[in-house]
Amino acid sequence: MDKTLVTEFVLTGLTDLPRLQVPLFLMFLVIYLTTMVGNLGLTFLIWKDTHLHTPMYLFLGSLAFADACSSSSVTPKMLMNFLSMNHMISLFECISQFYIFASSANIECFLLVVMAYDRYVAICNLLLYPVVMSNIFCTQLLGVSYIIGFLHPLMHVGLLFRLTFCKSNVIHYFYCEILQLFKISCSDPRINMPLIFTFSVFIQSFTFMSIIISYCYVFFAIRKMKSEKGRSKAFYTCSAHLLSVSLFYVTLFFMYVHPGSVPAENQGKLYSLFYTIIIPLLNPFIYSLRNKEVIGALRRIMNKQFLRQNSNLFFSNFVKYKGYCWCLPMSFLTIYLHLRAFSDGQRHLRQIGGTGK
Repeated sequence: MDKTLVTEFVLTGLTDLPRLQVPLFLMFLVIYLTTMVGNLGLTFLIWKDTHLHTPMYLFLGSLAFADACSSSSVTPKMLMNFLSMNHMISLFECISQFYIFASSANIECFLLVVMAYDRYVAICNLLLYPVVMSNIFCTQLLGVSYIIGFLHPLMHVGLLFRLTFCKSNVIHYFYCEILQLFKISCSDPRINMPLIFTFSVFIQSFTFMSIIISYCYVFFAIRKMKSEKGRSKAFYTCSAHLLSVSLFYVTLFFMYVHPGSVPAENQGKLYSLFYTIIIPLLNPFIYSLRNKEVIGALRRIMNKQFLRQNSNLFFSNFVKYKGYCWCLPMSFLTIYLHLRAFSDGQRHLRQIGGTGK
C-alpha cells in the first residue's frame, strides 16, 4: 500500500458536468456579490448612522460581518474552481478554510443568543434596558462571542494535524468540510468524531435552548401589550430574528447532529450550500427589508451623499467659471439700480403733479 503523505487535495465541487460550470459560476458570482453588498453595506450603515448606535444594531452589524466572513471563506475558491481545470488546494489552505468558516459559524451561534437576550430585555424589562444593556456589557457579550468562536475550532484544527492523509487526495465536496477530511484520512479519527459530535450537540443545544427560553418570555410579554402598534413592531422584530435562527439551526443540526452518522453526499452538499452561501445572502434582507430604522438610515446616508456631490459640483463650477460668476451678480445689481432710479423718478413726478393740482 502506498503510504506517501498527501499535502494537497482536489476539490471536486458541486458537479463535474462541464456544461454547468459557467452557469453555476455566474449564478454564485451574483449571489456572492449580493451577499457582500448586503452584509458589508449593513455593517457600514450601522457604523455610519448615529441613529443605529444601539445594542440591537450593534449585534446585527456583528452578525452581518460574521456572515460576510462565512461566505468569503468558501465562495471565492468555489468560483475559481468553476472556471479552472486546477482544483488543487494545499493542506494549509484547506485547514485555514475550515477554521475561518467554523469560527464564523460559532460566532454566529452566540450572536444569535445575544440578540435574543437583547430582545428579551427590551420587551420584558424596558425601563431597565439602558441600565442592563450598557455599552460595557454589550462589549463584553460581543467579546465572549468572538473569543469562544475563535477558540473552539482551534481544538478541532489541532486534532486535524494528528491525522495523516495517504489513501486519496480527492475531496468530493466544494470546500474543506471536516467530515470529508475524516473520510480520506489514513489515521483513525475515533478521537475527532466524538469531539465534533459532542461539542456540536452542546453548543447548538445550549444556544438554541437559550434563544427559545428568551422568546418564550418575549411572546408572553407581547401578548400582554395593550398597544396594537407596539405588539406589531415587537412581533416583527422577533419574527425576523426567529426566521434567521430557524434557517441557521435546522441546517446545522441536520449536518452535524443528525442521528444518522454522516448524511448522503448530495444531501450533505445541499445542507452545506444552504448554511455557507444561502443563509448569509438572506440575513441582510430578513433584517432590513421592512425595518423602518434601517431604511431611514439608508435614506439619510444617500441624501447626505447627494448633497455633498451637488455642493462639490457647485464649487467646482464656481472656480472654473469664476469670471462669469462675478459678472452675473454685478449685472443683476446694475439692472436693480436702474430700475430703482426709474421708480424713484416716477414717484417724484407724481408728487410734483399732485402739488400742481
